[in-house]
Amino acid sequence: MYKSTSPSLFSPVQTGLFFITNRRPPSPHHSHTTHSHSHGVATMELKGTIVFTTVGRPQYGFDVFSVKIPSNLHTQFHSEHRLTDGISVNFNGQFVDEEETLVHVSERTGSSQIFITRRGIDKPEQLPSPPESLFHDRPIISNGRLYFISAYEPADKPFKSWSALYSTGLGDGKIVRLTPYGSVDYSPAISRSGMFIAVASYGSRPWGGDFHDLQTDIVVFRASYPTKRTVVCQHGGWPTWSGDSTIYFHQQADDGWWSIFRIDLPQDFEISGVPTAPRRITPPGVHSFTPAAMHDAERIAVATRRRDKNFRHIEIFDVHSHKFHAVTELLNPSFHHYNPFVSPESGFLGYHRFRGESATGDSIIPHLDFVTSPIKGLQTLRLHGTFPSFSPDGDFIAFNHDFDSNSGLKIVKSDGSKRWVLFKRRTAFYNSWSPTEKNVIFTSLGPIFESVKASVQIARISFDLANLDNDREDIPVDIKMLTREDTGNNAFPSCSPDGKFVVFRSGRSGHKNLYIVDAINGEFNGGIRQLTDGPWIDTMPSWSPDGKLIAFSSNMHNPDDVAAFSIYVIHPDGTGLRRIHVAGAEGSGEVDRERINHVCFSADGEWLLFAANLGAVTAEPVSIPNQFQPYGDLYVVRLDGSGLRRLTFNGYENGTPTWYMGAEPDLGRLGLGCEVGDQLKGQFDEPLWIHCDL
Repeated sequence: MYKSTSPSLFSPVQTGLFFITNRRPPSPHHSHTTHSHSHGVATMELKGTIVFTTVGRPQYGFDVFSVKIPSNLHTQFHSEHRLTDGISVNFNGQFVDEEETLVHVSERTGSSQIFITRRGIDKPEQLPSPPESLFHDRPIISNGRLYFISAYEPADKPFKSWSALYSTGLGDGKIVRLTPYGSVDYSPAISRSGMFIAVASYGSRPWGGDFHDLQTDIVVFRASYPTKRTVVCQHGGWPTWSGDSTIYFHQQADDGWWSIFRIDLPQDFEISGVPTAPRRITPPGVHSFTPAAMHDAERIAVATRRRDKNFRHIEIFDVHSHKFHAVTELLNPSFHHYNPFVSPESGFLGYHRFRGESATGDSIIPHLDFVTSPIKGLQTLRLHGTFPSFSPDGDFIAFNHDFDSNSGLKIVKSDGSKRWVLFKRRTAFYNSWSPTEKNVIFTSLGPIFESVKASVQIARISFDLANLDNDREDIPVDIKMLTREDTGNNAFPSCSPDGKFVVFRSGRSGHKNLYIVDAINGEFNGGIRQLTDGPWIDTMPSWSPDGKLIAFSSNMHNPDDVAAFSIYVIHPDGTGLRRIHVAGAEGSGEVDRERINHVCFSADGEWLLFAANLGAVTAEPVSIPNQFQPYGDLYVVRLDGSGLRRLTFNGYENGTPTWYMGAEPDLGRLGLGCEVGDQLKGQFDEPLWIHCDL
């Protein structure tokens, strides 16, 4: 039931203004060589602007709220109090005291950073963290120290999360890593006295590809002795302490229901282990997760999903009476509420939710939103939409808003200040702006994520550039099909740099392979040529800027695995096919686990940009809104597979990137995002894999 490990610590290394101890020693994996997560020298020449999509994130509008907990839970809860200021998204809070001083995560600076908010002070204060760290989660202040999760340092191998626990004394600038190197920790909790820390730990195991029910263990160690770790329960997440000896955590039970479990630790658990199995506390028939225990009584706050309810709500569960007491459903019945937390003396209950359309603060979703890049000279922007493609001069971006009520094709100025609609109420996806014709965009028309037989067509969209003015919203277009309707699923077009040809994926043979057609006449008068051929999936091609290569994703190395894709390149004449090994050398176990999609070239043709699963999962997916593939992050790599560098760090799915290396967009105009964009309405989904029809 338990095990202890005591890895050695490494000598401290100074970095910038911070002093980080317990750092990794140099290793071949982290040198500037092939298959490395390299830093510095390998990426000095990278520049330009990358625009990409993050699933659901533009709609979150999270703020942290609190309610006073009545002594009698049968008494109705009073109105809630907003603790954060409505700027960007604010979430995953913890109380510092009974005055509602709050430490929390905010993305107001372009990445998830840690802030403290105090009553009566309008502006939150940013707290110290490693200077290059772009991901922080689950901050806690205990006994004058700040504890937090960060993805600051690369994992020792691909397919392992970078998430680890760190701490720092408030004001001393010394950052200490508490997670052993090679191990992965999420969701820390600190006991009432501050003596013990519990984490949801993946240990040193390679990531198994799980994310619905992340296979973490509950691990406990002393704050003063983090290297002696005890696994107190196998399979569990999101621990919370009641006192110094009781831990509650969530787990998906064998009957399919997420439930809260409890462990009571004996005084000598570090030596003797935990002799009894954890007890299930919440009943089947209701999903209960992300618990927060109260110290003054055997009560826990939990987030729930119920059969007859469409929203995630916060409830208090009485461990003795086995009864739930509704909290947020009485206050905001039609909002999702996440990740409850309780003040030290159990006087207040906190959580985060969409702030509401009438609340003060950010109320507009900008068309483009600044995201901090880890590489100087390389800008990253989040698009409110999908499948962006720059115009040849970089002034405009074509994109698809979504594949439902806002389906169609749109254009936005690359400074985010104006948007136009080319057509709507027709599903379109994956766009390619002609490099030679500023008024031509190629796209896919038809249902996305369908079989080889589904009718999806490659379309050439042309329009008058003069119509892209400030007086218009809708732009007249001419839509010309380049593929025959009876040829099945044709999608993912990419135009050649000379504007003469389009490469795309087609299922016309019964398999999804690549084909090339004339960019004006398509297959009707210009003919069609098959580029790849085999019983596998080739998809998402991208033409190199010099026209000599086409990069694409394929599972041809293992056609039986429809979830694993690697990067391949081929000459347009069908010669020179080769695989680019990113996660490891040819023949290694790692390389065949690659799930790489949305590949595109840099303007000089030396680098590839793509979305991949190489960094596993950064946060517990059950604690956030729906992410289809929460392991999706953006990376760049050289054409020979060397110089791998990670670009995004969060718990979301990031994808569909495009890369422009011309003149940079006017970031000052991007400041108009608070005024120009779509109304923020909190239209995001709960995890679609949480089912209540069990």
